[in-house]
Amino acid sequence: METVYLAGGCLWGVQAFVKTLPGVINTEGGRANGITDTLHGEYDGYVEVIKTEFDPQKVSVTDLMGYLFEIIDPYSVNKQGQDVGLRYRTGLYSEDEKHLKEAQQFIDGIEDHHLIATEVLPLTNYVRSAEENQDRLSRFPDDYCHLPKELVYKYK
Repeated sequence: METVYLAGGCLWGVQAFVKTLPGVINTEGGRANGITDTLHGEYDGYVEVIKTEFDPQKVSVTDLMGYLFEIIDPYSVNKQGQDVGLRYRTGLYSEDEKHLKEAQQFIDGIEDHHLIATEVLPLTNYVRSAEENQDRLSRFPDDYCHLPKELVYKYK
């Protein structure tokens, strides 16, 4: 089992989507890569992420990036759907250099990669989200989600 952290806007829909992907074993919503050691509010620099544990024999980081790019606008800076702010930026974060290289190669393989706003960075300062935000769309399917339902449940 390996782990990456995926960001694609509001974590509720992203987690619902990621947990249905082939090879994904477990997911957890959280925030990462803030400029402080703990969450302090809107301007602490944190991004909403999904801690994604996966079986590398069944799904690769390149595959995960491809899936992520199905649900995000990779050219949008700090905005996905109606959600606007630094915490809604997109990216892949990891403590494993090979994951970062694979994700960056995916982006570099896109014709206009120099315009892509999706980050590929080492993971720092991960904080698990509150329990009420874990698997929220599973419990409250009519809650707000910036992703169309047909995308959220595409692989279910």
